[in-house]
Amino acid sequence: MEAAQGRLFPWVAIAFGAGIAAYFAAEREPIVWIVLPIALSLIAAAVLARSFHFFAGVALLAAAAAGFATATLKTARIEHGVLARPMFSVTLAGFVEVREERERSDRFVLRLDRFEPARPVPDQPNIERVRLSVKKGTAPSVGSYVELKARLSPPFTAVRPGGYDFARDIYFQRIGASGFVLGAIKPLAAPDNGGWWLRYAVTVSGMRDAIDARIRQTLAGDARAIASALLTGKRDAISSPVNEAMYVSGLGHVLSISG
Repeated sequence: MEAAQGRLFPWVAIAFGAGIAAYFAAEREPIVWIVLPIALSLIAAAVLARSFHFFAGVALLAAAAAGFATATLKTARIEHGVLARPMFSVTLAGFVEVREERERSDRFVLRLDRFEPARPVPDQPNIERVRLSVKKGTAPSVGSYVELKARLSPPFTAVRPGGYDFARDIYFQRIGASGFVLGAIKPLAAPDNGGWWLRYAVTVSGMRDAIDARIRQTLAGDARAIASALLTGKRDAISSPVNEAMYVSGLGHVLSISG
């Protein structure tokens, strides 16, 4: 019996992942107070059925339900507002939480303290974070408090069935809009210290910068650039031919998940 249960473990993990996949395939958002009791009931049934021959089937069903419930709870926990329509010349102020150096431009994530559209939008929910693109080398440092004007758009969904869903990706990062900075970025005095999460972000950013500086002192050329990209996520130094070759060969995903 123990040997059979041991062989079952990999299938339990697969069933758990299948439950998560089923959540993302659902046509509408599941109801938490229905999904959670069902998952807990099936888990309890699997525990009680350990000595019976039908244990494997119950365990796999419970694992799938647990994966479905986990994804549902995760979405409910991070629920936040998303931009409903494009907006131009929006005044934003807040803390910089993430800074990304890329090949042609920089990006950063701004945790909003102030959101002022040029025209009032009565049905617009509160936006917590936005991801903004700026000219290369002009992104503010992590931890700084800034004010700026931006053009914002709702997150882009998949352009074809089964394609990459950018909106889903940044939703789980608590980002409600993306866009471009218009004009200068003005540093301001912060109204508070930003909390423990901002201090953590500043620490991680400092560690990445230190690692990147060490790599650039030790290595040279594209070897240096790729090493820095893999360890820190800084992809700005990779030359265009190497960058294109990695995507043509199917290795571009390695850079996409780097850092």
